[in-house]
Amino acid sequence: MYNKKYSYNISLKNLNTFGINVTAKKIIFVKTISRLIKTINNCKLFKIPYLILGEGSNVLFLEHYKGIVIFNRIKGITITENNNFWMIHVSSGEKWHNVVKYTLNFGIFGLENMALIPGRIGAAAIQNIGAYGLEFKDICSYVDVLFFKNNDTKRIDVNSCKFSYRSSVFKYEYNYDYAIIAVGIKLSKIWNPVIFPILKNYTTLQDITPYKIFNIICKIRIKKLPDPKKIGNAGSFFKNPIITKKQAYPLISLYKIPHYPQINGLIKISGGWLIEHYNFKNIQIGDAAIHKTQKLILINKKNATSKEVIKLARIIQTCILKKFNIFLEPEIDFIGSTRKIKLKLNSRINLLKLMNK
Repeated sequence: MYNKKYSYNISLKNLNTFGINVTAKKIIFVKTISRLIKTINNCKLFKIPYLILGEGSNVLFLEHYKGIVIFNRIKGITITENNNFWMIHVSSGEKWHNVVKYTLNFGIFGLENMALIPGRIGAAAIQNIGAYGLEFKDICSYVDVLFFKNNDTKRIDVNSCKFSYRSSVFKYEYNYDYAIIAVGIKLSKIWNPVIFPILKNYTTLQDITPYKIFNIICKIRIKKLPDPKKIGNAGSFFKNPIITKKQAYPLISLYKIPHYPQINGLIKISGGWLIEHYNFKNIQIGDAAIHKTQKLILINKKNATSKEVIKLARIIQTCILKKFNIFLEPEIDFIGSTRKIKLKLNSRINLLKLMNK
């Protein structure tokens, strides 16, 4: 599988949606669980670093990767039903958007609000993806996880996944030695549309259908978001901040910031609005820039380096904290030379220290 005498140095530029020009020693596309297990066992045997990715759509490579990048292409969809629900078992290498289309074609509704979200099913569970009023946690029943320590698979119930805004137990609490191999999705046979405010601009509630929602959201996302095949990006670089009412209401009153009350009593603030209304004057570091219409997205205009992206992100964080007293937390994963790392661009405390010097 891998001979340590040779350096393969395979380009990852077209295999990460940010288009960062880095390399890996080798890349492997796995289509079966047994192939995945064999690959991981060999990596461990030869003490080779490994990284499992789906679409490479939510990551920033900080440097060349010294090991093997494994791309999950394990596919399969099984549908069962009872009187009230559809149960869909989906392998983790399936593309999320393809699953949305697949269910609609079968007359199974409930995923249409999350149309055109990039990435594969495994990442959907890790990130708790969401859009237009719906999150993965709202339709998830379970997540099947393969632990490489003993090659056993365990089914994690949705209540144990600790889903929160763009996060889960898989992102922060599980160790590195696992892979999501499948998820269970549960959809009611009685369709209850999730009407996000922007949808009202395109259709009347009386005429709403799952197919209309799907088509509207696809149209919005195509118009609003950069196509990574044309402009490198990893989706939203920052999360929309969630803050207390005490912090939010004075800002909302002063700036009329778009905001969304959460069930836990906190307030979600539009991070894109904050960046837009700071009025950055065409700020660009090398080829790293802010997208012109979706300000939470940082883009690679041509040949940006990860250092340029990080420098731009730090400037944005500092400026937003200084003006609005809100800290923007990164949403994407950072990849070091041997694994994912918890890179803190800036902490709120460090930014305040820098500004007070």
